Order: sequence, then structure tokens, then C-alpha cells
Amino acid sequence: MLIDIGPRLRAAERALLHRYAIWHHLRRLRNRLRGNHVTHLQALNIRCHITAAVNFLDWLGSRNLTLPACTQVDLDDWIASDDVSYRDETGHFIRWATTNRQATSLTYGTVRWQGPAGPLDTEKRWADARKLLHDNTINTSDRVAGLLLLLYAQRVSAISQLTVDDVHADGKQIRISLGRVPVVLPQPLAGLVLELVTTRRPYTVIGQSGQTSWLFPGQRPGHHLCADRLGQRLIALGIQPGRTRSTALFTLAQEVPAALLARTLGIHIIVATQWQQAASGDWSTYAADVSRREHA
Repeated sequence: MLIDIGPRLRAAERALLHRYAIWHHLRRLRNRLRGNHVTHLQALNIRCHITAAVNFLDWLGSRNLTLPACTQVDLDDWIASDDVSYRDETGHFIRWATTNRQATSLTYGTVRWQGPAGPLDTEKRWADARKLLHDNTINTSDRVAGLLLLLYAQRVSAISQLTVDDVHADGKQIRISLGRVPVVLPQPLAGLVLELVTTRRPYTVIGQSGQTSWLFPGQRPGHHLCADRLGQRLIALGIQPGRTRSTALFTLAQEVPAALLARTLGIHIIVATQWQQAASGDWSTYAADVSRREHA
């Protein structure tokens, strides 16, 4: 798993990143895998966390700061800036650094997931999916990204890092690798994905799609589209990524065995099981209570 950090980071920061990647993320991943193969999304998750740490340290360096010298005021300035990427992953790095005394007492809020927090609008999910499937006025890349979120519960950060090698066409079927089990895409989504493979291009280079392997190229040469930017584009279409993914996961958990859900979506079996418990347990009871109150 290679991440280009370039020559911009100091030796001490490189050593810190090595510790964060090897002794924190990879060690935890090995303990969870227990001899099994790493999934595509698990690898992408670690890559996003390391990239977030690199970007934040690079930002500090641009202000002649180091992580130990970073104050809460500095961190708040970063949070308030418009070009922030990987917010959640950066927060994880900052909390890890503070816990391990690599930074001063910095506060970066976090919310622990306790299951669905509000009504899940399945009707809106299907309406959004129909719109993306049939509205030819919407950019193809936004249609594909939105449908992978709506129909397959993919994280925006994972969608943004898909490559053309993740798309497999054998003349009969179009499949895409989201986890260990490639997913067969139905029409018209399959056609949209093939169209994206053919027409994608970096926004700064016109008519040179072959220069990048990213399915969603970014503005910087050789880089994929920033997850935050892709999320903003989906929000502009009326799709809230976090809430929409919760709805999609909840629906899938009701219909798909936990083991298959984990393999197909590239999520951990524990996460898949938690969603199934939420789908069949307390959340279903809550929905039934709401229904009874509405008809009382």
C-alpha cells in the first residue's frame, strides 16, 4: 500500500506517520483479519487515514508549525478552512496523536455510531436512484457515484478511489469490484459505468482520458477526485451521503445475509451484523411504534 508523501515532510513527521500506519492501523487490521485477505475497502480506509494525516501535517508545515506546536486555535483554523478534505479521518489522526502524547491536548469532536438515528427515507432513496438512472442532463460521473452510494452503500471516499481496473467487462456482463466479491451491474447502470470509463478525463486536461486510471479523476494530475468534493457534488443533487448510505445499508441488511453483505460491500462482518441487528431489532420496533401512533 503505497502513499506518495513526497519530500515535503520532515524526518520526525515521517517517523510519526510510520508509527501511525504500521503500529496502529495495520496491527489493528491484522488482528481483525485473523489470516483472511484484506478487502478492497479496508485497504482504501487505511489509505484515506494516512492521506489525511499527510495532508494535515503538510498544512501545518505551510504555516511553519509542527504537530507538537499545534494549538487548538490552529486546529480550529484548519477545520474552518474551505479546502479541508478527509475531515473524519484527520480527526482520527489528531485524537490518536493526542492520546499517544504526540500532540498537545487538542479537541476534535467525534460521534460514535449507535445505529440509525432517525427515520430512513427509503422512498427518497428510490426516487433519487430513478432520477440518476434516467436523467441524461446530469453528469455521468455524478450519476455513477450517486448510484454506487444509493444502491450499494459505498462510502464516498471509496467511490472516489475506484479505478478502471475495478471495472470488468467480458462481453456479457459488467462487474465492479467493491469488496472481495465483484458485483454484476444491471442496466442502465452498467452502461453508465462503461460510458464513464470511456469519457472520464481530468478536469484540467481536455480530451486525454487515457492519462489516468482513476474512474473519478481530480484536478491535480495523477490524483483522484477529492472525496469531499465528490460529496459536495452529490449534495448539490439533493443527496446527503451519510444519511443516504445509512438508508442503503439498513435496506441491504434486511435482505442480504451478513456474510454476503460483508464480502460484497467490503465491510467487516461485525459491521454487517450490527446493521442486520439494527434492521431486525430495536429500529423495527421503533418504526412499528411510530406507525401505531400515526394510526391511533
